[in-house]
Amino acid sequence: MRKLSILATSVALLVSVSVAKEIKVGAVMPMSGPLAAYGQTTYDGIVLAQKLQPTLKNGDTVKLVLVDNKGDKVETATSTTRLISSDKVTAILGALTSTNTAQVIAIADKKQIPVIAPAATNDKLTMRRSFANRVCFADSFQGKVVANYALKDLGLKTAVVIVDQAQVYSLGLSKAFKKAFEKGGGKVIKKLKITSGDKDFKAIVSQIKTMNPDFIFLPLYHPEASMIARQSKQIGLNKPMFSGDGVANQTFIDLGGKAVEGYMFTDFFDYSAPPTQKSKDFIAAYSKETGKNELNSFTALGADTYFLLVDAMNRCSDPSDSICVNKEIKASKGFEGVSGIINMDKTGNATRSAVIKVITNGKAIYKTTVNP
Repeated sequence: MRKLSILATSVALLVSVSVAKEIKVGAVMPMSGPLAAYGQTTYDGIVLAQKLQPTLKNGDTVKLVLVDNKGDKVETATSTTRLISSDKVTAILGALTSTNTAQVIAIADKKQIPVIAPAATNDKLTMRRSFANRVCFADSFQGKVVANYALKDLGLKTAVVIVDQAQVYSLGLSKAFKKAFEKGGGKVIKKLKITSGDKDFKAIVSQIKTMNPDFIFLPLYHPEASMIARQSKQIGLNKPMFSGDGVANQTFIDLGGKAVEGYMFTDFFDYSAPPTQKSKDFIAAYSKETGKNELNSFTALGADTYFLLVDAMNRCSDPSDSICVNKEIKASKGFEGVSGIINMDKTGNATRSAVIKVITNGKAIYKTTVNP
């Protein structure tokens, strides 16, 4: 009788093992190139999240398939096509910038593969795209946060905006800021255009100095924003500067040096003010894994893309059913993430809080949280 019992247990184990399968999840990240600082820190969060939760409730394992898009639009398209056609992924996490994420979504949407973007904030990304999702806030919210804080908390009434005409992120955020700032009684004196990769901003900062605005809004990524800050200080332009999440990394501070002291920006999360228990637990795990306590917001967002995806997969009878997974992602309400509480809607957008930080003594210091 005991032998029969052992045999039955062994058969049950064999059946269990045979049923469990490997679910592939793609990640399109700029691991090299000018945007590598974002890609590497974001992917760190995805990897640690997968290490903490490598299997689904039904026993299936999750395998990450990373492709480096080098921050390039063409590479992004190639990477996305490969993940869907060759690697047969169930979902894709990425790609970070709004321009590249739009490329991922355009391809994945046709193949009915859900995409969860960690930090692509352009409002138009999810429009008319059934399989597009994001865990970050959109620029319409971020623009209001900057405008209202400048007007109400800092008493700044006039602004010059510097826009990167090559980045949909910059164009969208500048538009949202201008609308909210002027609605609140502020005035945008001038909108000046630059292009990603530019290095000489002497003419622009000289022009701004002549205009004498209360502050400068720079909806840019860190390479250009840091150089503008440096060149501004070189000519004695010492106006307050404010950016969005495009400068939310240590590389910006390292590049800007003393020129970015007092620089303000919006972000998604701050490790010194963990919003949830999951935040605290993940920070502890990150500290144990890396020896560092300062968890970057992009790392937190990367983790949230993974945890939200796994949570959605666990609500599907077949976790590899991309249509069900996409439906459950959009149905996520009150999701406790590392970066905060996330409420998804049917369009794939997240309602969530923002934080404001200021650079002080070479560190990004938490100022306040702004709820939607």
